[in-house]
Amino acid sequence: MKEAYIAAKERWARKMAGQAKPTVRTGDRLPAGQRQVHNFPVLDLGVKPAIALDQWQLKIGGHVENPVSLSWPEFQALPQFHDVSDFHCVTTWSQFDMAWAGVAFLTLAELVRPKASASHVFFKSHDGYSTNNPLDVLMDDDVLIAHSWNGQPLPVEHGGPARVIVPKKYAWKGAKWIRDITFLDRDILGFWEVRGYSNTADPWTEDRFS
Repeated sequence: MKEAYIAAKERWARKMAGQAKPTVRTGDRLPAGQRQVHNFPVLDLGVKPAIALDQWQLKIGGHVENPVSLSWPEFQALPQFHDVSDFHCVTTWSQFDMAWAGVAFLTLAELVRPKASASHVFFKSHDGYSTNNPLDVLMDDDVLIAHSWNGQPLPVEHGGPARVIVPKKYAWKGAKWIRDITFLDRDILGFWEVRGYSNTADPWTEDRFS
C-alpha cells in the first residue's frame, strides 16, 4: 500500500509538471457490453438533494493523521485539477471525453495524510447513497472530487455541488452529492455492493455483479 501511495504521488508530481504521458487504459476504448452515447443520462435513488453552498461541507476522517471538515470556500481554495476521461455506467452506456474540474483525490490524501493502517475508503452522500473503493484505486492520477463538468458548475441532477469521479471503474463507484470520505482499515460494502453488484466494478472485464 505504501509503495502504491508513493508511486501515485510521483505520477501526480509529473502530471503537475506537465511531463506525464496520457494513461493507456485499454486498446479498445469502449469496454465490452457498452454503447457510446452523446448525452449524460441521469441515474440516482430518486432523491436530488439541493445543498446550498454556504451549507456545504466535506468531512474527511477515519484512519488519517489530519481529519478535516472543508467548507465550500476551503474546498475551492485547494489546488484545482482539470482532467478529461471516459465515463462508463453499469447500465451499459459510456460517454467519451468528459471534461471535469475539481480537486484531485491525491490532493485530499496529502491534506489528511492516511495512516499506514488505511486500506479502503468509504463515501457517503447527501441522498443516503454510499460506495467503497480500495485506497490504491483512488490514488490514481485521474480520480477527483469534481465540481464542474464541461466548464460549468456541476448540475444538481449530476451530483452537484460535488461528486466523486473514478474513471477506471463503473460510475456507481463515484458517489454523487458527496458528504463524507472515511479512510478505513478494512472494506465495508456500499449501497449497491450489498445488493449484489460487483465490489471491484471493472468495465473492461464486464465485472457488473458479484
